[in-house]
Amino acid sequence: MNKLIILCVALILVQGVNGQRFMSKNAYVKFYSYTPLEKIEAVNNTAACVIDVATGNVELSALNTSFQFKKALMQQHFNENYMESSKFPKARFKGKIIDMSKVSFDKPGTYKVDVAGELNMHGVSKPVTVPAVLTVKDNTTIMGEAKFNIKPVDYEVKIPSLVKDNIAKEIEVTCKAELKKV
Repeated sequence: MNKLIILCVALILVQGVNGQRFMSKNAYVKFYSYTPLEKIEAVNNTAACVIDVATGNVELSALNTSFQFKKALMQQHFNENYMESSKFPKARFKGKIIDMSKVSFDKPGTYKVDVAGELNMHGVSKPVTVPAVLTVKDNTTIMGEAKFNIKPVDYEVKIPSLVKDNIAKEIEVTCKAELKKV
């Protein structure tokens, strides 16, 4: 009988923990580079994103080969020459919402937060703090948005001198996700 009670309590706790996670398998990640010579933009609509509202932990992972460019040759160069996608297949952010007390996940509203963590790209991890906006739609849906800049040089992405003036020194990254309770 005691084992049955312990098992029931354990199942309720596990269900409660799972109920505090929100996930998207089709998060949007865009990067944008602008120079007077060229505008480069790529979009990935298949990134995975998870927010644990109990702990504030946030993770986002995007396959490099899923970024779509307007020109096929740009996509090929991005994967083969710059990101070396066969060697470093994904970019990943793992962090935590800094001030969880700013967010009330149990009622609709829009909350500005900072998320601090590590961005791993091209085999290099760097600490970053990203401003984000969380919009709690209801108890089953959260919208997340963030925009920040990265420098390819910080992640040891080598830009050939022939095209160095075509690629911005800082790349704007935009992330958006509609996360559903799991």
